[in-house]
Amino acid sequence: MVMFLSRLGSLHGLSQTRGSRFWRSWLPGEMASADTCGRVAACLNVDELRSLGRAVYAQLKRNKALAAPWHGMIGAVLDGHETQASFRRHCPECLQRRIKTKEGERIQYYHRLVVLQLIGQGWSLMLDAEPVRPGEDEVAAAMRLLDRVLAAYPRAFDVVIGDSLYAQGPFFNYVLAKGKHVMAVLKDERRDILKDVRGLCDQVTPVEVEWHGARCQCWDIEDLTTWEQVSAPVRVIRSLETRSVRRQADRRTEQQTNEWVWATTLPKARVSTRAGVALGHSRWTVENEGFNEMVNRWHADHVYRHHGTAILAMWLLAMICLNVFLAFYRRNLKPAARAAATMLHIAREIAAELYSSIPEPRSRAPT
Repeated sequence: MVMFLSRLGSLHGLSQTRGSRFWRSWLPGEMASADTCGRVAACLNVDELRSLGRAVYAQLKRNKALAAPWHGMIGAVLDGHETQASFRRHCPECLQRRIKTKEGERIQYYHRLVVLQLIGQGWSLMLDAEPVRPGEDEVAAAMRLLDRVLAAYPRAFDVVIGDSLYAQGPFFNYVLAKGKHVMAVLKDERRDILKDVRGLCDQVTPVEVEWHGARCQCWDIEDLTTWEQVSAPVRVIRSLETRSVRRQADRRTEQQTNEWVWATTLPKARVSTRAGVALGHSRWTVENEGFNEMVNRWHADHVYRHHGTAILAMWLLAMICLNVFLAFYRRNLKPAARAAATMLHIAREIAAELYSSIPEPRSRAPT
């Protein structure tokens, strides 16, 4: 945890701090070597690590730090993330795929996780992760993850949000059977429901809404039964979003339009069109405040030990550290301190405190 909080990036970097006086109050003896830390990580009980994450969530909930957004719906975003890939190094838990290269077709080995992140009013929380096993797809791992999350956090969220991969009838039925609503991106133009929606949009007057500086023309159609694989009527929200974009090359401003289509089980009586657009776009939080932050700042994709349990354990530890750090930065620091120091600056101060207590090396006496 100290390695992640100080963002050292590797177990070997952590071992360089073994002389720091910081460790005297935490370790009864010498710090273990990098190889030992990696070997022990492969033997950890990941369920105990998940219990630490539940303790962090429970404390934040008691402190009323997990407020719902303005529309009242806390979203649980599901998304897959590939932690590493290699043509040579592999283990029994690696996934495989065939890649065409200049040398011909080769087998690539990789690990992939499905991560669930909670989205609320001004906060996000990386809740849990589940590895994709050999021979299964991401949706199967996501359903296994939801089984565990719903048992541990039955009232933590209201709607499950995913990308176009989760726009499947069995997944929608599974979430509905668990008593939750679901929302996913629609992209496949061959779907009958998408064809019907495009035809109905010509007969329905769009609603004008605004979202993060974009003017949105929205068509909101519910009680659709064309998607026969889903056991309940489906609502589809289509949004044509136009925003001004200033190009860096010539400094000219142009209008850019994008189309988004979501399928959901949320009724209009509970979630308005504008709220539906906001929920659909909240899916990007897991990329921007989750994966990008953990990979680029916290080095969570680093292979500390090529072992399935070690990879999952290190990722869960990184998630816990990220949640604790964000809670400290957003809830403990005063607004003036947050205005004066970025999160990266605070992380560097943590690392500086760790390094500052390392005694200076003794100079060799002249011969």
